[in-house]
Amino acid sequence: MSVPRLPLRDELFLLGHNDDTGRPHVHRRALALGLAGAVLIDLFLAGRIVLGPTGDRPAGARWLRLHGENPVGDLIADTAIAVIHHGHTTPTTNAFLRSFAGDLYERTRGGLVAAGVLRHHARRRLGGLARTDTYLATDTKWSVVARARLRFLAEGREPPVDHSAALAGLVAALGLTAHLYLNDDTAVLTERLKTIADQHYRPVREITAAVDAAIGDLATATYR
Repeated sequence: MSVPRLPLRDELFLLGHNDDTGRPHVHRRALALGLAGAVLIDLFLAGRIVLGPTGDRPAGARWLRLHGENPVGDLIADTAIAVIHHGHTTPTTNAFLRSFAGDLYERTRGGLVAAGVLRHHARRRLGGLARTDTYLATDTKWSVVARARLRFLAEGREPPVDHSAALAGLVAALGLTAHLYLNDDTAVLTERLKTIADQHYRPVREITAAVDAAIGDLATATYR
C-alpha cells in the first residue's frame, strides 16, 4: 500500500522528533522556524507565492507576493496566505518566518493529531501532581518513508524531485542529519544533502537560507 505524502512541514516535524519518546531533537523554536520555511516552500511549489525582485537584497529580505488568494485546502497553508494577503505591509521572508513561527509548532502538532498521524499520551507522576504530555506517531511508516526518501536521494537512487530536495535542505539547516539513522558520517551526509538542495529553484534555496540564518540568530540570542 502506498503511503500518502504529507505536507513538507509535517514530514519535517516528524523527522524533528524521536520516534520512541516523542522528544524534539532540536529546540522547539528552531524547529518552528523550519516549519515556517516549509510552509513557504510548499506554497511556492504550489505556485501560490513568488519572491520579489532580487536587486541587492539578501535572501531573507525578499518580499513575499501572492499569486492568487484562493485557499488551497490546508488550514495552516491557508492561514499563511491570509497573513500575507491581509498584512499591513508586504512581508519579507525573514519577517514572515519570525512571526508565523510563533505558535506553529503547536499548530502543526495539533493538525497531526487531528489527522490521526500523532496520538496524545498523558501520564501523571508524583501522585497525580505532575502531568507529562507525549505525542507519538500512530504508525512509524510516516517517518520511515521520509527517511527512506532522503536515503535514496543521498545514495543517488532517486532523482532530486522538488519535495524531497526541499526536505533535504531543511533537514540539513536544522542539523537533523544525525537523526536520520543512515549510518553515514554526519558531516559528509549534511554536505551531500546541502548539495542536493542547492540544485533546487532559487526561491526554495533562498527560503532555506533564510531559515538557516534565522536559526543562527536564535542560537546567538540564546548566548547573549
